[in-house]
Amino acid sequence: MSTCLSIIGSLLAMLVSIFVLHVTSIPISVWVQFAILDVAGMFVITILWEAIRANLLVLQRLMKAEKLEIVSHLAASISHEVRNPLTASRGFMQMLQEDEKEPAKKRYISIAINELDRAKEIIDDYLLFANSAPERNEKMNISEEIHHVTHIMTPLANMNGVAIDFTFDEEVKCFVMGERRKLQQCLINLFKNSIEAMQNGGTLTIKVGKEGGAVIVDIIDTGCGMTQEQINRLGEPYFTTKEKGTGLGTMVSFSIIHYMKGKVSVSSVKGKETCFSLEFPLCE
Repeated sequence: MSTCLSIIGSLLAMLVSIFVLHVTSIPISVWVQFAILDVAGMFVITILWEAIRANLLVLQRLMKAEKLEIVSHLAASISHEVRNPLTASRGFMQMLQEDEKEPAKKRYISIAINELDRAKEIIDDYLLFANSAPERNEKMNISEEIHHVTHIMTPLANMNGVAIDFTFDEEVKCFVMGERRKLQQCLINLFKNSIEAMQNGGTLTIKVGKEGGAVIVDIIDTGCGMTQEQINRLGEPYFTTKEKGTGLGTMVSFSIIHYMKGKVSVSSVKGKETCFSLEFPLCE
C-alpha cells in the first residue's frame, strides 16, 4: 500500500509540475529516476518499519511468557503443606470464636478467619493456574454451563445492584470440549470482575451464538471501562484494575481459555462499557 501511494505521489508531482507549474525543462529520464528512488525508498522504509514492529511484538510476548513461566513455577512449588496449616488454623479460630464472649475479640477472630480464607483463595488460584490444562475433556453445552454460573453469581449481582441478562436461543445447541469445573471457574472469574466493575449498579449482558465453526460468548458490562493500555496488560501476573485484587483470576481464566483452544478479545469504552468476547471451537 505504501509503495502504491508512493507511485501515485510521484505521478501527481510530475503532472502538477508539467501541467500546473508548466515546468517542461526537466527530462522524462529525471522524472523516472525520481519515481524509482521515491518508490524504492518508501519500500525499504516500510519493510524496516514492519520488521521493527514485528520484533517489538515478539519481545512483548516473550516478556509476558517469562512472567507466566515464573508464576507457573511458583504455583507448582505450592503444595498441600501450605494449605493444610491454613485449614488447621481456621478450624481452631472457629472454635475460639464460638466460645468467645467478648464482642471485640470475636470481631478480631472473624477478621482473621476472613483473611485466612482470602489467602486460601489466592493459593487455589495459583494451583489452578499451574494445572489449568483440562484433565477430563468432555462435551458440554456452553449455554447450560453459563446458565448454571449465572445462578451462582446472582446473589453477588443483587448485592451490587447489577441485573444479569442472559440471551441465547434454546433451539441452537452450542457444544464445546473441555473440563466442566474449569470452564465454570473461568466464567465465574470473568462474571465477578464485570460485576465488581459496576460499582453504581448496571447490567451484565451475556450472549451466546454460533459464527462459522466457533461458539462466541460475549460478556458485556456497563462499568467503568478500560484504556487500551489496560486491555493490553490483561492476563499479566499481578496486573489488576481493581483497588483490591491480584489479577490472578483473569490470568487463570485466560489460561483455561487457551487450553480449551479458545481465543479471547476485549473491547472497551472508558466510562461506558467493556466486552469480553470468548471464542471456542464448535464441537458437533
